[in-house]
Amino acid sequence: MRVLPYRTITESGTVLDVSLPLHPETVSPMRVQQLLTALEETLTREIHVLGVTSNGDVLQALAMALAIRAGLIESAPREALGLARDLAETALGAVSAVALSRLPAGHA
Repeated sequence: MRVLPYRTITESGTVLDVSLPLHPETVSPMRVQQLLTALEETLTREIHVLGVTSNGDVLQALAMALAIRAGLIESAPREALGLARDLAETALGAVSAVALSRLPAGHA
């Protein structure tokens, strides 16, 4: 199975390195990575603008966006909803299998 290696670093220096499994019918892993990075950057930017936002609210909005995006696929809405569920479960499973780390702090 192909995977997308992905690293994200929070402003506090917490690091998440994960290998996210790609669906067998993934057309462009590069495009998946670009979209994922754009979504992460947009979330971070918007949370800065909005102010204190709970993690639960962020996760709920993302889950709703996934559901809406899948529901907009007119040709096969039932299949798209099932695919979205499967993809979310696979990604969540990959993230649950890794531990967070911290970047070393130091002074130059």
